[in-house]
Amino acid sequence: MKVEIWSDYQCPFCYIGKRRFEEALSQFEHKDQVEVEFRSFELNPEAERDINMSQNEMLAKKYGMSQAQVEANSQNMTQQAAELGLEYHLDKVVLTNSFDAHRLMHFAESKGKGKEMNERLFKAYFTEGKHIGDHATLANVAEEVGLEKSEVESMLTGTAFTAEVRGNEQEGSLLGITGVPFYVINRKYGISGAQPPEAFLDTLRKVWAEENPLQMVSGTGDACTDGSCGVPEK
Repeated sequence: MKVEIWSDYQCPFCYIGKRRFEEALSQFEHKDQVEVEFRSFELNPEAERDINMSQNEMLAKKYGMSQAQVEANSQNMTQQAAELGLEYHLDKVVLTNSFDAHRLMHFAESKGKGKEMNERLFKAYFTEGKHIGDHATLANVAEEVGLEKSEVESMLTGTAFTAEVRGNEQEGSLLGITGVPFYVINRKYGISGAQPPEAFLDTLRKVWAEENPLQMVSGTGDACTDGSCGVPEK
């Protein structure tokens, strides 16, 4: 089974959804036969790298929310994250363009460190308040997961892995994905949003049962059918 997860590192529900999916996967009976791949999606591809505005200010301006509404929304999101063991500091996040962070994830994937890099970028943004659009910051967090810093710096200054990011975004668009997180199973089943672990687990089990039906391995023999057993005459 293959699960592809479209997400953006500036999406709070994506990090929450990631943890909920991981919790469900840990309980799935066939987890060792599930391949998980991370796909790129930019919530705001036109964003500047350096933005002189806090997230609270952005939310208030974009959605016409009051400061009290913004704070209540942040507290609710922070609580949801805390229930999963995640530490959110939404008042400290640094708004930026996430394109280079996505390129870095694909680079890390090519080095066998995609899973670690994906997790590290989310933590850097939501927990540590790091500027994940800044090349120096990206190089430092990449080094922390075991990547060669100089290689990362060289990659970021060029255009490597641009095609991978754009390709993911185009695929997502063709699949009808307009928001994240979004989960695609075997390119046949889609799950939208940060669903509860129980919902993810239920879907994994249903898909597995549909695509792996029981196979008859022996011929017919004596059996009871239709709720009754016939007793042979003497």
